Amino acid sequence: MKTAISLLAVATLHAGAAGQQQPDAFLPILEQGADEWSLVWNDEFDGADADLEKRWVSQNGPSTHILSSRWRENARVSDGTLRLINRKESRGGQEWTSGNIWTRETFQYGYFECRYRYAAAPATNNSFWIMTRRESLTPEQLATHINGRPPKGAMFEIDINEGHYPATVNTNIHNWSDLIEVNGKKRSQSASRSITFGTQPDRILKLETPVTAHKIRLTSNHQRHFHVREFRIFAPQADGRYPDIFSPVPEDGPTDLARDQANRIQVSGIFGGRLEPGMSAEVRNLSDNNPSTSWISQSQGQKWIEIEFPEPRVVGSVQFLNGWRSGDQWTGTVDDYRLEYHDGREWIEMTSFGISDMSVNFARDFNVFGLEWDEEKIVFYLNGREIRREPNKFCHSPAPIWLSLAIIAWHGRVTDAIDGTFMEVDYVRVFQRRR
Repeated sequence: MKTAISLLAVATLHAGAAGQQQPDAFLPILEQGADEWSLVWNDEFDGADADLEKRWVSQNGPSTHILSSRWRENARVSDGTLRLINRKESRGGQEWTSGNIWTRETFQYGYFECRYRYAAAPATNNSFWIMTRRESLTPEQLATHINGRPPKGAMFEIDINEGHYPATVNTNIHNWSDLIEVNGKKRSQSASRSITFGTQPDRILKLETPVTAHKIRLTSNHQRHFHVREFRIFAPQADGRYPDIFSPVPEDGPTDLARDQANRIQVSGIFGGRLEPGMSAEVRNLSDNNPSTSWISQSQGQKWIEIEFPEPRVVGSVQFLNGWRSGDQWTGTVDDYRLEYHDGREWIEMTSFGISDMSVNFARDFNVFGLEWDEEKIVFYLNGREIRREPNKFCHSPAPIWLSLAIIAWHGRVTDAIDGTFMEVDYVRVFQRRR
């Protein structure tokens, strides 16, 4: 069902059931007047399924970095929406299939938005993004290629949202021209940030680009005490797979850097004042490879855990398990935290979370994800509210818009429950400022 709430007015994050939109604010980019913007391209997915190919291109092939090949048959238009569908089927040398499409037209700067909801299963990646393709570069840019490499800053990716069920938003900016070497491999220069809405026991952060950290820090202003049952840090894994946080790390699994006995671990006050901060048995429970034991924070003031390595470590994933099990449910989960690393000069945020509402479910409710992109800045929006702002250092080439669904190993268990789930898109719209 289409919504008229686009650019002019937006819904609150907690809008209730799908379709019950309550406009409460104007988009910040329209503070100078909505008449400064023009709709220059849109797809409302109101036509026939066969019409999709007039404006979009499908991958139609295998994927080396995810668990699903992606095909036109997994992108279906009906009843005014586009569905990118997961299927458990062997095709293209992979055991799953999904959908991945991009626009035939390219765009350079403007305001981009997409209203969609996630596939209702863990281990899915529900994405709306902008990324250059070589075919999109101008003749002048192609002429400057040296040894087949794109010119400085020509190739880039802006992930407006790589969404994970039930309510995680990931925003990323990648420079695919000026690669850097990490652990002997060429990787993009990236700036990523993740926000999770709603409480849950397992918090798993997989960094698309590993970082070199002197220290890792978790801070929280949670209003009560909470339990952290495991706090794990892993070096990058070539296959992108990390151990299950609910179980001990197997002996043949990757090394948990948090368990290094040479680490210096500091924590805030202990619950009830029973123990002073320091290397106590309860503090060691943070990294004893036993999810049944826990460190318990104090109930008042800011809570924090800081792990300092004896020497800088390359980090690919950070995990922590919090709360406690009561019957079949997890309770006492933290509703506010910030995870950072120290690069030797300053603390840099990796992910944060600050809304305690168990009703948030981005697979149940449609949400609007937006991007303002111009020569100077890149600004990310969720339901019209700014959630991140960065200077534009290299994203200046024309590029198509992408819609993608993928099955991934680093954000949940891959089970048969994924079969038949879908990312559902209501519309994609592009606005540009009037000259």
